[in-house]
Amino acid sequence: MIITLLILSVIIGVFLGKYFGGNEKFAKNLLILSAGFLIAVCVIEVFPEVYSSSDHNIGIWIIAGVLLQMILESLTKGFEHGHFHHHHEEKSILPIALMFGMFIHAFLEGIPLANINQVSSPYLLGIVFHNLPISFILGAFLLGQKNSTKTSWIIVSIFALASPLGMLFGDYFNPNLQNYFLALVGGIFLHISSVIIFESNKNHKMDWMKISLVIAGVGLALINHFFHGH
Repeated sequence: MIITLLILSVIIGVFLGKYFGGNEKFAKNLLILSAGFLIAVCVIEVFPEVYSSSDHNIGIWIIAGVLLQMILESLTKGFEHGHFHHHHEEKSILPIALMFGMFIHAFLEGIPLANINQVSSPYLLGIVFHNLPISFILGAFLLGQKNSTKTSWIIVSIFALASPLGMLFGDYFNPNLQNYFLALVGGIFLHISSVIIFESNKNHKMDWMKISLVIAGVGLALINHFFHGH
């Protein structure tokens, strides 16, 4: 069921992007909403779990996740938070770099899912919520053009299967390592969500729509948190 949900979130996002990808405002708003949800999941779910570890140096893995995401963005060019216009100038390097960067990103997110059985898990919902806008942008850029290629579909397929593969491989890792992977992904989530929330403020002016979307995303995460008694 979890694997189905992960794949379905990508498929839905991709097809929305393919047919409605011209609506950039919708994509941005969806990203901001997901960022609010994601940062709340980090603070109220992921980090408390990570810091319950007996390893007092576990925070280093969160920092490593932040740094790793910065490296991955040199390959994906910021697809994770809505940067895709300038990719048209880099068509020769986009497919392989994007494929690799997006796969590693999603694969790592899937590893901690090996210990999760509930579809209502905040961490799982965080990934699903995060997948939708990324897949929307992916679909808009790769499939929204008339000349979408087999390579485009291969990239989409690889991204859709990356988290499920990470989840399956997570079963083979030492259970004692799971908390380190969760910390690593927590750092990735923290970086992505904070960049989405803070980067698009123009001249540091108050953007009430953006604030409302962030609050809505945080609210959804809190509702799920308290509803399931965490």
